[in-house]
Amino acid sequence: MALTPEEVVSPLAARPYDLRHAAVSLWLGAGVAAPEMAERAGHGVDVLLRVYAKCIDGGVEIANRRIDDALET
Repeated sequence: MALTPEEVVSPLAARPYDLRHAAVSLWLGAGVAAPEMAERAGHGVDVLLRVYAKCIDGGVEIANRRIDDALET
C-alpha cells in the first residue's frame, strides 16, 4: 500500500518507522504468533522480541490462562 500525495506531505509520512512500530505493537497485543509477525515486519524473531518485548502488557494473565486451558484438554 502506498501513501497518497497528500499523505506524503503530511506528518503521517514524516516517520514511517512509527507506523511500522505501531502496526507490530498492535499485532503483538492481538496475540499474533511471533514468527508470523517477524515475517510480516521483515525481522527475525529474535529481533522482533528484543525490540517489541516492552510492548507486551497483561502477558502474565494471558499466559496463565493459555497454560490452564492446555492442561485441561
